[in-house]
Amino acid sequence: MNGKPMSQAELEAARPGEALTLAAVLVVFTVVILTVAAYKMFVAKGGKVALPGGYKFEWTSAK
Repeated sequence: MNGKPMSQAELEAARPGEALTLAAVLVVFTVVILTVAAYKMFVAKGGKVALPGGYKFEWTSAK
């Protein structure tokens, strides 16, 4: 790579925490969505789920 050193103004303008914050928000949203989906699967009396790739799940309540 052909890089050049950053100037003092460029160094002061850089905000390194933005990518980490975005990643943390995406992780939280993913965990929340998966938790809600798992809760609905365990509470529901029955249902079907079809996922990409041909995976299909079907369940019924034993009650």
